[in-house]
Amino acid sequence: MSIAIRVEHLSKEYRLGVINHGMLYKDFQSWLARRLGRPDPHGQLGAAHFADQKDRFWALKDLSFEIEQGDRVGIIGRNGAGKSTLLKILSRITAPTEGIVRIKGRVASLLEVGTGFHGELTGRENIYLNGAILGMKKREIDRKIDEIIDFSEIEHHIDTPVKRYSSGMYVRLAFAVAAHLDSEILIADEVLAVGDAAFQKKALGKMNDLSKDFGRTVLFVSHNMNTISSLCSSGFVLDRGAMVFSGKSIDKVVSWYIKGGNRDAFESRAVWEDRDEYAGKKFSPKKLYLIDGTGEMVSEVARTEANLRLVMDIELREISQLLNFGIMLEAEEGDLIFWSFAKDADTSNVVLSEGINKWSVRVPCELLRPGQYKVTLLAGLHNQRWIIPPEPSSPSVVFGVCPGHGVSSFFDENRPGSIAPILEWRKER
Repeated sequence: MSIAIRVEHLSKEYRLGVINHGMLYKDFQSWLARRLGRPDPHGQLGAAHFADQKDRFWALKDLSFEIEQGDRVGIIGRNGAGKSTLLKILSRITAPTEGIVRIKGRVASLLEVGTGFHGELTGRENIYLNGAILGMKKREIDRKIDEIIDFSEIEHHIDTPVKRYSSGMYVRLAFAVAAHLDSEILIADEVLAVGDAAFQKKALGKMNDLSKDFGRTVLFVSHNMNTISSLCSSGFVLDRGAMVFSGKSIDKVVSWYIKGGNRDAFESRAVWEDRDEYAGKKFSPKKLYLIDGTGEMVSEVARTEANLRLVMDIELREISQLLNFGIMLEAEEGDLIFWSFAKDADTSNVVLSEGINKWSVRVPCELLRPGQYKVTLLAGLHNQRWIIPPEPSSPSVVFGVCPGHGVSSFFDENRPGSIAPILEWRKER
């Protein structure tokens, strides 16, 4: 697979509060260079020139990455992390202070409402204008214009000057143009959030199709982790202009971001195996691991709608009717979510046998908000004594939960509490 975007040691610096160099002779040198058509001698300066100056602000600092053709990459980060600055540099709207950006193919950008549109021109005229900017000929645009207008759903207003459009109409037309004109790379910022939910779903589906069917490279910025998870295949996290985490699995990237970048909240352990800790004992757990609905082992991250089960291989050397074992689920903040024991359910027909007994229990991912969790094995003689008490050293596995497709896309990220159940709602009257 060829590389569509290669970024090497990219940095972008802004000056705060001033728009000149602060010295008359430097302003004159910059003006003279522009008049003579030469590079501005003060346009790009290395970090050594102003590392300790308080009127300088680094929006991006030393970014390096590669994006393959056809990738759908999610860019995640808090406000001010540098996401929009990066997209503007990749779209050639602004120049970097340092570093190199190499792009293979034409770029269509959807960054801010109205970007690239001329307010006095009609929607139809702006379609032709954007196509011309991308280097397309009129006959090429003619072949696509009906499809663009139909997708935008504003055919009744297509010959109206866009300065009279609402923000939602702007977004519909801008996305339709960016998605249908011939470009190899599509860059979209949070601007899609302006549209209604139905158009957002339609736009995300279109971007997915462009990547899978036509090999279009997609870079997408959003604060909605559900949207990122459903569209993107890989991603990275920006913080204060620097890349702090990246991964080929978008689920891992989202999970890392959701838990605040704290990868060590729990000791990472997707599978627990006995190392002679319980050797020779009457109740001896051998292995704990998680599987999904297909029976495949889950290594680190599950979605909120996953059919997740904890599998326990337990060796019994003595059978007791008082034997009871269960699980304890904890959130990374230290919150105890629940205990559940086998005798809570009807297990009267279950026959225990000496040797290895395999048990499994469902872990209700649909109740959990995104984050990191630890599930611990417990065991004891019913109402008498603990065999494996609820302690940090007890057998346990750690897994992450990332947003799925069934959780509300508007309130899930900041929803308080350890669980976020999807309940059945009925209108009775």
